[in-house]
Amino acid sequence: MKDTIILYPAMGRGHLVPMVELGKFISTHHHNTLSIKIFLLSSPNITTKNYITAVIATTPSIKFHHLSPSQNLLTTLQSFISQSSKPKAFILDFFNHSAIAVTATLNIPTFCYFPNAASTVALFLYTPTIHHNTTNENTSIYNDVLRNIPGLPPLSPEDMPEPMVDRRSQSYKSFVNMSIQMRKIDGLIVNSFEKLETKAFMALKNGVCLMEEKSPRVFCIGPLVEKSKGDNSVVDDGCLSWLNLQPSQSVVFLSFGSYGRFSKSQIKEIALGLEKSEKRFLWVVRNPIGYERKELSFEELLPKGFLEKTREKGKVVREWAPQVEILNHDSVGAFVTHCGWNSVLEAITCGVPMVAWPLYAEQMLNRVVMVEEMNVALTLKENEDGVVKASELEEIVREIMDLERGKKVRESVLSFRNDAFVALGDGGSSRIHLNELIELWRQWYYFFCFIGF
Repeated sequence: MKDTIILYPAMGRGHLVPMVELGKFISTHHHNTLSIKIFLLSSPNITTKNYITAVIATTPSIKFHHLSPSQNLLTTLQSFISQSSKPKAFILDFFNHSAIAVTATLNIPTFCYFPNAASTVALFLYTPTIHHNTTNENTSIYNDVLRNIPGLPPLSPEDMPEPMVDRRSQSYKSFVNMSIQMRKIDGLIVNSFEKLETKAFMALKNGVCLMEEKSPRVFCIGPLVEKSKGDNSVVDDGCLSWLNLQPSQSVVFLSFGSYGRFSKSQIKEIALGLEKSEKRFLWVVRNPIGYERKELSFEELLPKGFLEKTREKGKVVREWAPQVEILNHDSVGAFVTHCGWNSVLEAITCGVPMVAWPLYAEQMLNRVVMVEEMNVALTLKENEDGVVKASELEEIVREIMDLERGKKVRESVLSFRNDAFVALGDGGSSRIHLNELIELWRQWYYFFCFIGF
């Protein structure tokens, strides 16, 4: 009988998909000894249901269990243990940190999976130190602390994740509390690889992000991203057939995640910048801020005549496009991204240089690391009103596609793409970390059995 590992993701594609990819990675390399069960906290929407159905069809070793509103985690785990055996490990998303108290009650080894950069995890664990050593009033001390976070380049207040901006807010208090909870956990699993974030990984490994003597073990197991389907089943609004007609590495792809929206005026600035750059482009346009429930036509969104003027070089699609398939396409030469970590990893594994345009969450921090540490992206500059002007986008698009600084970014991305391939292969760092993690579970399992838990 196989041992069971339970995964407990937060809902939302940016959290669910990386957790499923972790389950696939474990299952692929330890399918003879381990089975994967994924607990889902809430009822998924239709898109997520279709995704789950596809996972079940292609990876039968992964099972899904939906927690109904009447169920709680403790009762579910107790029932699971009574019907089979105790799970060898429980892996939760950091947003589900309240589950730590439940698994501790049942003596189940518990790990947190971060679908984020190791740099973000380093900041996350260092947050209580920032909280204790700074105040609202003394900005100079706060700024000095941000410039000296272990494993990170010097940061400014503008680089902080949204929950860290206002320490009087409930989100800030929750962020600090989550960080404190993570310090008590048995281990941290990060969707990254050693060579991509060497400084951050070493800071985590050596425990310098914590004030306490004991620190959780850290395992960099990545990059884990969705694979290109490589078949005709992808619904793409003509994106891939259009890309097939474009020259190699000639297209700039612009996409800003599931929640990335702009004002109507910013959308028009993007359009003008693309037109003036004279580069080929594929642009995913979402309804603007304030119009989430009312779909505007292209004529309402874009400058007059834009589609006609750019029809030989550009394609605009609404709301969604198959990002993984697009980034894997030979015609794509650069990616303007919101700096969500899944998107960053997808671009790196496809060898596509990026232009960083962060919008929310930890994306501002990701931008700093992408630009200053990894050199996998160039960054856009906003004006004093927070707007990226057409002239700025025009300049950066030309630079990433043609000029010397863009070429250096491309070289860096291609180098990391090769490192990523090595990390996931036999003897690579991510495979070594996975095997160390499995061995740790085995040792703890026999220890708990021996002492009678």
